[in-house]
Amino acid sequence: MMDLRSIMMGVSFSIIWSSAFTSARILVTAASPLMVLSLRFLISGLLGIALAYMLGQKIQLNKGEWSVVVIIGIGQNALYLAFNFIAMQWIEASFAVIIASLLPLIVAVVCWLFLGEKTGFTGILGLVAGFGGVLVIMLDKLSGSSASLGMALCLIGLAGLAAATLYVGRMMSRNKNVLMIVGLQMIVGCIILFPFSLIFENWNIEWSTSFILAFLYTTLVPGLLGTLIWFYLVRRVGPVRAATFHFLNPFFGVLVAALILSEPLSVRDGIGVTIIMAGILLVQMSRRQIANSD
Repeated sequence: MMDLRSIMMGVSFSIIWSSAFTSARILVTAASPLMVLSLRFLISGLLGIALAYMLGQKIQLNKGEWSVVVIIGIGQNALYLAFNFIAMQWIEASFAVIIASLLPLIVAVVCWLFLGEKTGFTGILGLVAGFGGVLVIMLDKLSGSSASLGMALCLIGLAGLAAATLYVGRMMSRNKNVLMIVGLQMIVGCIILFPFSLIFENWNIEWSTSFILAFLYTTLVPGLLGTLIWFYLVRRVGPVRAATFHFLNPFFGVLVAALILSEPLSVRDGIGVTIIMAGILLVQMSRRQIANSD
């Protein structure tokens, strides 16, 4: 069993990760998505690197580890977050977080089909339930080409995040400079996205108190603190146990969006979220059982 500290870290990460979609929704309704995301990466990255140096951490990465930093920076930051920020111009934050919550299911499918990981009956049942729950919600949310485009962008971003997630355990096992690595990832994301923002976007910002608060929150809490908690959690309990906390994300994501953005909730949403949470939990329980038996 996990200790109390690990459980608190996992629940805290889930709340922070889920709330990021609500703050992102506020940002993209008032500013160009790639511009605001590039600026967030720049500030978060520089803060992370500065704090790492203050704690005595150094950039001591070999060629292989640098390649992993770049892969995570592209997959997790440039692809996943960029496509989600763009998508939330057309879809609700609650729908985006539900799609993103499929991460552990996508990772489980990849590990099962391509990496030779065993999957028992419980895991297969969880996969069916998880994807079925998303289908239940999609039938109510998808209306019009814009919503379909937003969903497609979220799915592309999810694929990038899944690829990056498969590298996290490898990186954490080889380097102890976690905060430095977090900062470097953010800088990679900024370097990738900034040219696209320059070329394709008009830099417009509708300044307001909510925009400023959302930007500060997104930059400091999900951008830096949440990522740091996740990496320390993975290193503390392992990627399989850490991923178990993702089953909380649909609940927290929908709840935060409803409370702050007043996004409507239907009975279908509640049923779909419950099914997805059960599916994610079943998949992670199956993976833990198989990992413990090996």
